[in-house]
Amino acid sequence: MMTSLVLGPLLSLLSPAGARARLTILIYHRVLPEPDPLLPGDPDARTFRWHMQLLRRYFNPLPLNEAVARLRAGSLPARAACVTFDDGYADNLTVALPILQETGVPATFFIATGYLDGGRMFNDTVIETVRRLPAGEHDLGAQGLGVRAISGDGDRLTLVRDLVGQLKYLDAGERRARTEALAADLGVTLPTDLMMSTGQLRALARSGMGIGGHTVTHPILARIDREAARREMREGKEALEAMLEQPVKLFAYPNGRPGKDYAPEHAALARELGFDAAVSTAWGAAGRGSDPYQLPRFTPWDGTESGFGLRLARNLMRRP
Repeated sequence: MMTSLVLGPLLSLLSPAGARARLTILIYHRVLPEPDPLLPGDPDARTFRWHMQLLRRYFNPLPLNEAVARLRAGSLPARAACVTFDDGYADNLTVALPILQETGVPATFFIATGYLDGGRMFNDTVIETVRRLPAGEHDLGAQGLGVRAISGDGDRLTLVRDLVGQLKYLDAGERRARTEALAADLGVTLPTDLMMSTGQLRALARSGMGIGGHTVTHPILARIDREAARREMREGKEALEAMLEQPVKLFAYPNGRPGKDYAPEHAALARELGFDAAVSTAWGAAGRGSDPYQLPRFTPWDGTESGFGLRLARNLMRRP
């Protein structure tokens, strides 16, 4: 087992205070009430609780806006860390927030505004459609997948991954039309409460958690023209500021892989639009010389404290 006798000193060595500090930023999307076989990458409440307990024990969790300012100033504490969430799922408020408050860990939530109040992201349309399919054979020829047999959760998860892989990089309008058609063709009624309502978002902001921009419809910015990207980033920011009556100064790139999902021109747009910093999904930890508009983030998935701790340490060693 990784104990504090090993992990604490190791993390202090890798992430000292001051000008040589390294900032760990974690990414989550959802925290589920119970494990879900179709969402294996999202922690349940029990797992998320011990993630946050470990983070509080071995790191110094900070709000992202404060951490960004202190990174620039060279005044971060040793083992500085931030927690972030992407997209705007309702369980961020109902499941994650109580655990964050219980453990005393601040977080920043990046919201795709077009899905608030009953919207649904394309991947969730796929997941919830496949979840509701009865066992047996299903003709998915229209999706280029032929006839697929469903007999259990393993088949469902494989089908979800195949469908998401086919649809992810399509034009947003075509992607939405095809996913909605998939549900309609298969006679599936889909949920409308996966994402937060405006009222829930306001409650999250009132709790003291940070809110950041994540565009309106979560497009892959590198796949749309510059003006469309600017519009998505600006309108998402303005919508949040109108809802919350507070400035929105942080941004997360949808999907977030540098050079594939966004480009340097989008980092320049984030600066032009008045964001103070932006985060990617490149692994690693930020240093004082890191581009504040391309801060790396780390995705935790380990099922044990020792594995989680070791992965956090390895992430500190990476240079994005």
